[in-house]
Amino acid sequence: MHPYEHARKEARFDLIPGEGSARWLYDEVSFPSDKHNRYQEDDIARAEYYRPTSGERFPLVMLIHGLGVVDDRDVVPCRLLARDMVRKGIAAMVFKLIPTGEDGQSGVTRIDNWLELCQTVTINIRQIMNWAEERPELDASRIAILGISMGSNSAVAAMAVDHRVKAGIFIIAGGNMELAIWQSRSALAQVSHQCTRGKCHEIYSHYPQYLADVAEKGVGNVTPARDCFLFDSLTFAPQLRDRPLLMINADNDDFIPRESTMQLWHALGEPRLVWLPAQHTSIFRHYHAIRKEVIGFLESTFNI
Repeated sequence: MHPYEHARKEARFDLIPGEGSARWLYDEVSFPSDKHNRYQEDDIARAEYYRPTSGERFPLVMLIHGLGVVDDRDVVPCRLLARDMVRKGIAAMVFKLIPTGEDGQSGVTRIDNWLELCQTVTINIRQIMNWAEERPELDASRIAILGISMGSNSAVAAMAVDHRVKAGIFIIAGGNMELAIWQSRSALAQVSHQCTRGKCHEIYSHYPQYLADVAEKGVGNVTPARDCFLFDSLTFAPQLRDRPLLMINADNDDFIPRESTMQLWHALGEPRLVWLPAQHTSIFRHYHAIRKEVIGFLESTFNI
């Protein structure tokens, strides 16, 4: 069975108007998640919806934030990009997920099942696309996705499983979880990781054959050596090569090793890759450069 299989259901999306501006409208969005999970209170998915105040048939970009050790601040880069997209006539849905432990603390250290988290986000993204098809102000034939850091894993999976996503943008992303975890210069990469370095290496010795089998038979027909294969972006990346893609990475990333980024870049078919002079958590100090690349890519892709 495919790990991101989703049987389409009728879902009620609740929109609560928030404070917008003269140029854009804003709603707080909530809907029942089709994936029962431990990371959303009462299995309720949450997002922020931005759209222009005038016009119709807007393209839609779904944005998935990274997961840090803080709180709602992880969402800020997506909010900034969403507002700049709206100014160009592009609607944006910022998906929100701040994993919280039993002690009430949030962040990446609270995640003990990465596959469940990636499944939850990916299935929720598919639910948003179902909803978008019913919205008269949206053009569901022009949907893109943007993922930041670990949010890119879900973005890649969503694109692979659902061809309604016509374009993808991946910021500070990488593939090959063994590389990303054990060659990272950040100790945070190993937090909540359940394997030793030796055990991880032994498991990933089976990964090249797994990728070859997936290419031949499909993800749903191959049993992985470990669940981590099912949220590793390299597993799904080749299925995205038929669509426009953009990568933006930090040239001194202390979290995602360069080789991890390059493996993903190659698996994606070597799309445009922009390097910015930054570390993992400081890349958005170059927000103006990121905005220029992202908006330019979307305008070109969707003929805006």
